[in-house]
Amino acid sequence: MPKLKTNKSAARRFKVTGTGLVLRTKGMKSHLRRRKSKRVSRQFDKMLPVAPADVKRVKRALPYGV
Repeated sequence: MPKLKTNKSAARRFKVTGTGLVLRTKGMKSHLRRRKSKRVSRQFDKMLPVAPADVKRVKRALPYGV
């Protein structure tokens, strides 16, 4: 079986944990960030789990769990 290609844009956006959980970063974090409150800015730094409906599609783009 040939090697599978990793989708590089997905590899930059998502991380797969050791237990197989797929994490994502929040959007809206780069533009107009100065006017957002400090609490909101801190929340942008956290990674969140991907929605269950999208996990299968993301894992297909990351065959080796990058």
